Amino acid sequence: MFLKKAILLSLFLISLTLNAQIAEKQLDNLIEETLKTFDVPGISVGILKDGKIVYAKGHGVRSLTNKKDMNENTIVGIASNSKGFTCFALAMMVDAGKLNWDDKVRKHIPEFEMYDAWITQNITVRDLVTHRSGLDLGSGDLMFFPENNDFTTDDIIKNIKYLKPTSKFRTDFKYNNNMFIVAGEVLKRVSGLTWEEFIETKIMKPVGMTNSKASYNRVTNRTNIIDAHTRTEEKVIQIPHDWSETANPAGGIMSNVNDMLTWANFLMNDAVTKNGERLLSETQFHELWQLQTPLKVAKNDSYNSNFRGYGLGWFVTDVKGGHKQVYHTGGLLGTVTQFTMIPDLDLGIIVLTNQMNGSAFNTVTNTIKDAYLGYENRNWIEKLGTNNTKYLKYNDSIKASVYNKVALAKADKSLPKPNQIVGTYNDAWFGNMTISNDGNSYSIKCERSETLFGELLPYNQTTYVAKWNNRSYDADVFVQFSFDEKGNTTGATMKFIAPITDFSFDFNHLNFKKVN
Repeated sequence: MFLKKAILLSLFLISLTLNAQIAEKQLDNLIEETLKTFDVPGISVGILKDGKIVYAKGHGVRSLTNKKDMNENTIVGIASNSKGFTCFALAMMVDAGKLNWDDKVRKHIPEFEMYDAWITQNITVRDLVTHRSGLDLGSGDLMFFPENNDFTTDDIIKNIKYLKPTSKFRTDFKYNNNMFIVAGEVLKRVSGLTWEEFIETKIMKPVGMTNSKASYNRVTNRTNIIDAHTRTEEKVIQIPHDWSETANPAGGIMSNVNDMLTWANFLMNDAVTKNGERLLSETQFHELWQLQTPLKVAKNDSYNSNFRGYGLGWFVTDVKGGHKQVYHTGGLLGTVTQFTMIPDLDLGIIVLTNQMNGSAFNTVTNTIKDAYLGYENRNWIEKLGTNNTKYLKYNDSIKASVYNKVALAKADKSLPKPNQIVGTYNDAWFGNMTISNDGNSYSIKCERSETLFGELLPYNQTTYVAKWNNRSYDADVFVQFSFDEKGNTTGATMKFIAPITDFSFDFNHLNFKKVN
């Protein structure tokens, strides 16, 4: 059945390429098949070409609970696509003479400290938003992720000094959300407005993004908003929205296809609104899309790219024949999105989803993009669908293997006794973790992140498995204990069980010391 559908879609893709024009019905069919192939409840898609909307439509349902249709006005969290707004706002402050990209961060936040004293004195605003701080991928994200923790922006600024770098300053690209949270605080201090107030009043309103908000909590009309969904225990389920307001500068914006098409049109019109108002100077707008931190291009790159890297809040690359592409993706628990522009083709593509599967948005975006770039049929739905099936099977097999060993370990009489393990453990930036035993089983609880609690199950004599009660996290970890000469624990570290775990569950950056 799958192969038969793939053949039909191949014919459709060929017709797209021949026409270099997206036929609405054929694109509808592709998106409907994408929903089924990747088990996504709802997708909304928009295409902007030559300043005109040629496609804006939703498919599937916005929620598995209410079964209401997804449409072009359905509100979705755009996640890290918010980073482009943060950098646009900072650029406006550069135009206003209140900021320079190469200002030292401590000029605006005197109390800011990094792990390294020299970096503390020299890190700039530009460094904050180009993922070259030296901090690891997702380092410190547990201070805002998942939601329902008690960390404030001040706490994050205070705790960053405990995050150890994993690469040299200004060398490697390591994606980091906390640096954008700091950048949002810079914006607040130089503008006198909160990040949310600035984004809505200085950018969204003049651009004409009438149905967008700078954060989930600012959405008052929720009659047409998605519910988040994720695959857990081999089944897609609905889960609560999850994003801490503290991290809005890194990923808090709520929008829809129509408003994101308006944003794309504005950007490709050189930052000039429909009313003719220029919001950013040509110089600063040009700066946003210049490569700041280089990234490697794969040897067999799908789009014959020659360069790739990160600008100021945007990824930049070239595609087929030197067309510059400016793009970003975003992910929350239960939501992934993609925003793509090829300015010299005056082409914008927006894909918003309510399930955590990036293969879905890549299938849609790549198919549309290929049609306009003139690629012959490459059948992304079959290629990515096959890869997705293999990846999920691989992850499931890893988890099954681990829990098989957990089941066997229960009978191991050489395991440590409860008095050797129970107690309170502290990490310098994350706070306390408590391990308890009720006589039959162990439990684990993170003090400052109230939803991170669950069972602690034996794996071997030095390693246990933290099985979180919230199964939608898909973030179970090995807890690896260190022991003193008397056999009592002195500390613990953590490591992901399966590679599917979202990097923002950065348990691997924790280093617990037992305190009692």
